[in-house]
Amino acid sequence: MHQGTVRTTRLVTVAVAVFAAVGVIAPAARDRVDAAQPASTYEVFTGSVEDFYHVPDPLPTGAPGRLIRVQTVAATADATTMRIMYHSIDGAGRDRAVTGTMTFPNGPAPTGGWPVMSIANGTVGLGPQCAPSRSSRGVYDFGIGGVAVASDYIGEGPVGEVQAYLSRASEGHSVLDAVRAARNYADAHAGSRFVVLGGSQGGHGALSTSELATTYAPELDLLGTVALAPAAMFDRTYGALDEIVTKVVTAMGIVGLSTEHPEIDLADYGSPAALAAFAQMRTECRDQIISTVLGVPGEFFSHDPRTTEPAKSIMRANDVGNVAAPSPVFLIQGTADVTVDPRRTDDLFARMCRVGQVTEYLKVPEATHENVTQMAMDRIPDWLAARLAGEAAPDTCGEAPPVTTTTTTTAPPTTVPPVSSTVAPTTSPAAPSTTAAVAAVVDGHGSNRSGSTGGDGSLATTGARSGLLGAVALGCCAAGAVLVAAERRRFSRR
Repeated sequence: MHQGTVRTTRLVTVAVAVFAAVGVIAPAARDRVDAAQPASTYEVFTGSVEDFYHVPDPLPTGAPGRLIRVQTVAATADATTMRIMYHSIDGAGRDRAVTGTMTFPNGPAPTGGWPVMSIANGTVGLGPQCAPSRSSRGVYDFGIGGVAVASDYIGEGPVGEVQAYLSRASEGHSVLDAVRAARNYADAHAGSRFVVLGGSQGGHGALSTSELATTYAPELDLLGTVALAPAAMFDRTYGALDEIVTKVVTAMGIVGLSTEHPEIDLADYGSPAALAAFAQMRTECRDQIISTVLGVPGEFFSHDPRTTEPAKSIMRANDVGNVAAPSPVFLIQGTADVTVDPRRTDDLFARMCRVGQVTEYLKVPEATHENVTQMAMDRIPDWLAARLAGEAAPDTCGEAPPVTTTTTTTAPPTTVPPVSSTVAPTTSPAAPSTTAAVAAVVDGHGSNRSGSTGGDGSLATTGARSGLLGAVALGCCAAGAVLVAAERRRFSRR
């Protein structure tokens, strides 16, 4: 396993934007729901799983976190798992229906209610069928002995919608409002104390949650955040393989952010061939998106969204690590991660320390993108337990590594650059073997759980393959940590 050393990681540069505007945050905080919601005010859904994701039209009014409908997924003597739909606020300030999954103990709750683990999921795709909550999996609580909830994020799940990929506001609000939704379900007995965990895209989501919590959800008490190989540092790339990851992630981001930012015109950024790919990606899961993007011949971007306005400013406004949150962060990265370059996380750690964020940075020797959570499981539960016990969090900012200088902000190359003997450059549509080769190089982790409808069907049964292509070319596959750990402990309740 690993020792408690500082960890290098590299956040896949991702483009997905959303301004966390004060005008959006204030109303949500003002209208917060502080008490359990009467069961008569939400629907106990008994229809099919597919029908559950058809949002009521018109959408009923409700404060952020207010339940719209619930559906029982599984129940044992020890725990119950529910599929939930609840209100949240997107990056454009709109009331949206969000879906997710919640698992809670059936036994008597302690005074003040159960602590809550809110999971920030990893990359699954952009289409509604990719949502992790469509599976029958429960949510792992990482040993806190309480309620565990995982949001699909705004735009992921409901029929006809598209995820605003890596939108700081949409991700953070979704994860925070999932905690509110859990508290609104009386039988869950969820308290106001909670912790957050996510990896890759979920690492970005977890840090977004941490940074927005005090203003957006002041009635909740965030005690700590675990972020594994988070997507961040959107203004740079870290070598040839990172350019491949960046190309796919940026394509996902530009499609997603355009759903919240009408000033983004995809025609201004994509080549003629890419415009067709953009339209196709809106309904695809991550593995299909990888093939679609790598299959575009010649130039993909006519203008790089990372360096061309308005996408450039929108993307950077959605980056993380620029403000300090009151609660501590446990930043984790595997040294053998080839999906999220360790230098990226080094740079993020240095940025977080500069703004005064209390952060413990753990580098896990030899850990990869897909197994870093598993290899850090001797540290994560203890760190979370210490936060719940009120212990002071470690801060390793005095050991911050120097900021990486070998970075670039140039547009992705026309061809896929050679990275190793397993990934060869190509200028023609990517064949299945090309996609598989990329997956073999970066073999990522996935979301905490995903069904057969979302990208790689094996996510529902195998932790090891959970991310594969998805986390791979999407160096933002997030709580792969969650999935690997969940596979190890199968949502056991002590």
